[in-house]
Amino acid sequence: MTQDEFLDQKVFTGLNIEDQDKTGVYFSEEEFPEVLKQAEYFGISVYDIKTTLEGKEFKTVHHESFRKKATDANWYNKEFNNLKRSQEGLLYSGTYKVSKKLLEK
Repeated sequence: MTQDEFLDQKVFTGLNIEDQDKTGVYFSEEEFPEVLKQAEYFGISVYDIKTTLEGKEFKTVHHESFRKKATDANWYNKEFNNLKRSQEGLLYSGTYKVSKKLLEK
């Protein structure tokens, strides 16, 4: 199984994709917490969270800026909440890495 297949089948399944471009798949503020919940459940690395507002790039936060491991759910849950409070109407995406061990299951 490829990483994209894993994400589609295990993480993004049942969620409404709001937008998709070469940089990622974007979800609404209501749907993105489920993506983060599934990432935490499977131990998927979340390297950054990207946001767009009305089709234009808004803000990106990276795990390295907070000196946290990409698998540390505290960083991405906290930053999602900060982004959510900073601006209404954002769409959210991330850069993920699924371990080879998960892909081989």
